[in-house]
Amino acid sequence: MELNPRTSRLKRTPPPGSVPGTFIMPEDALPPKVVVYSYDKNGVIEKNLGGIEELKSHFSEFKHLYHWVSIRGIGDKQFLEGLAEYFSIHRLVLGDIVNVYQRPKLEEHAKHLFIVSRMLYQNSAGEMFNEQVSVFLGENYVISIQERHDEMLNPVKERLIHGKGYIRSSKPDFLAYAIIDAILDLFFPLLEKFGDYLDELEDELLSDIPKRRFMSEIQESKRELIIIRRTIWQERDKITDLLRTNTPLITESTRLFIKDAYDHSIQVMDIVESFREVTSSLMDIYLSSVNNRMNQIMKVLAVISTLFIPLTFIVGIYGMNFQRTNPVTGEAMPLSMPELYSPYGYFSVMVVMALIVCVQLYIFYRKGWLGKT
Repeated sequence: MELNPRTSRLKRTPPPGSVPGTFIMPEDALPPKVVVYSYDKNGVIEKNLGGIEELKSHFSEFKHLYHWVSIRGIGDKQFLEGLAEYFSIHRLVLGDIVNVYQRPKLEEHAKHLFIVSRMLYQNSAGEMFNEQVSVFLGENYVISIQERHDEMLNPVKERLIHGKGYIRSSKPDFLAYAIIDAILDLFFPLLEKFGDYLDELEDELLSDIPKRRFMSEIQESKRELIIIRRTIWQERDKITDLLRTNTPLITESTRLFIKDAYDHSIQVMDIVESFREVTSSLMDIYLSSVNNRMNQIMKVLAVISTLFIPLTFIVGIYGMNFQRTNPVTGEAMPLSMPELYSPYGYFSVMVVMALIVCVQLYIFYRKGWLGKT
């Protein structure tokens, strides 16, 4: 599991003292791809738009339909300002769209609701993206704005085009719910892969000699879980606000489905909390394995040192430069070492030293100190 550094950047803010509503376009922002889906219970009209004037013309032509404006990419400041003017979007809200690291939230405005969600998902390379999705819910329209061109909301689009479920027969509030629910559903495959990754990491920890990479991988997992946990807690708070709001833009029938989305957020929170406990236990396993490995090394060194202690003692004694006779008078010194001039002294000492080592190894073996523990 790897978090893409591009998606974890801090919020870009204008210089201190700037006029409220001032925003800075991200340098790496992608040009917008705009598709509008105009629908009712009888069918859907799908159209790619090239600019704000085409959008205005399309809305004027199909006033009797509901509309979903799907915008992927925020790299066109002129288009976003025209969108804000046409749909009466406050400039402060426009800044929240462009400054893309906003926490999930709900804001009520005169003609629409402004909903921010965070969409977490993995690409084919295993990178985890933390993308902002801004949703506007009006009387007859829904606008979704994504940072990237990835079509992660395709399931909602397919349901709308093929008339599955209640989307085409309901008001736009149900479409907004469907988008929020699809974003929540992305947590489940992400967490499933995360669970498989933690299981593999645990198997490696229990079956292999601990490696330094295990520490970095566990720490990275904990960091990603913190991001997921923070995101899902904020998503839950946002859904709670949706349930409590008294806006007429959300019907009572849709509130029942929003309650189901709330249950999904609670399920994700439970899974994340269990994974956090698993990562903590993996860290304990790693530290225990390192300590056990260190104990094994220290035991081997202690055995080697213990084997050489009596040998060093014997060598030390016979390394003293005593002589059996006085070098001046030639008189024999009876209390000196009698083995100094023995013809078999060297061989005898080596045999004794070998016997001592063998006896020590036998004792260590009988006590179980030479086996792995």
